[in-house]
Amino acid sequence: MNYRHSFHAGNSADVVKHSLLIALVRALQIKDSALTLIDTHAGCGLYDLHGEEAGRTGEAAQGVVRAFADVNPLLDDYRAAVRAVNVGGEPQLYPGSPRFLAQLMRPQDLLILNEKHPEDAYALRGAMRGTAAAVHERDAYEFWLAMLPTRTPRGVVVVDPPYEQTDERARITTTLAAAHRKWSHGVTVIWYPLKDRHTHVRWKEQLGRLGIPKMLNVEHWLYDADQPGIYNGAGLFFVNPPYAFTQGLPPLLEALRAALAPEGHRGVISAEWLG
Repeated sequence: MNYRHSFHAGNSADVVKHSLLIALVRALQIKDSALTLIDTHAGCGLYDLHGEEAGRTGEAAQGVVRAFADVNPLLDDYRAAVRAVNVGGEPQLYPGSPRFLAQLMRPQDLLILNEKHPEDAYALRGAMRGTAAAVHERDAYEFWLAMLPTRTPRGVVVVDPPYEQTDERARITTTLAAAHRKWSHGVTVIWYPLKDRHTHVRWKEQLGRLGIPKMLNVEHWLYDADQPGIYNGAGLFFVNPPYAFTQGLPPLLEALRAALAPEGHRGVISAEWLG
C-alpha cells in the first residue's frame, strides 16, 4: 500500500496519530529532563489541503474538518496545533509530524528529522526554517539505528513510513528488534494503515514474538465492517509509553472515535498490550 503523506494529509489517521503524539510527548515532559524527538520518515513537514495531491483524495473532509467541527475539549490541543500554522477559519494548511513536534519542544529538547526522498527533504527544510530541527536525508532504517542511543537520557522515535515497499513491515520488525537491543528503555511510535486485516494480524503476531515487554497497540477502525480494497483506518504501536499517557488514553480515544465516525457507522478505537 502506497501511503505518501501528501495525498492523505489531515485525514482521520492524521487526527488520531497527531492527537496521540501530542499526548505522549506532553506526558513525557512532566519530567524536566531533556528529550530527543526523532522522526524517521518526516515527509514534507507542511501540506496544502487545497493542493493537487490532497485535493485528489479529499480525505481531510473526514479528518481534520470533522475534528474542527467537534466540540469535545479533549481535542483542543490538537486543534490549537493545527491553527498555529493557519490564519483563521477552516484550516488550509496541515502540519506534518515534524511541525507538531516542533511546537511541543522545550528549550532543553532536541528535534532530529529524516526524509529520504530528495524533493520532500527539500520541502521539509523549507517547512522547518526558523525551528531548531536538524534535517537528514538518509535511509530511514539506517538512520533509526544510527541515532540510538539518544544524546539525551530520554527520547522518542516516530516511525511513519509510506508503506511503498513490500518489505516495509519486515524492515520495521527487524530494525525495531535491533533498536530495542541498543535502547531498551526508549519510547518508539510506529504508525501503520489498516487495509487488510489478515496482513495486520500476522504482523502483530510477529511483533509480539520480539519479546519487548511494554508494547501498546492502538487501532482505529473507521467502519463497523471491513470495506474491501479501501483504507479502513490506522493504528500505532507504542513501545515503553509512560504511565501518564496510558492513563489518559480512554477518554481521548473515545473522543476521537466519536469525532471521526463516518456517516452511518460507529467505528471502533481500542488499545491493548501485546504479549
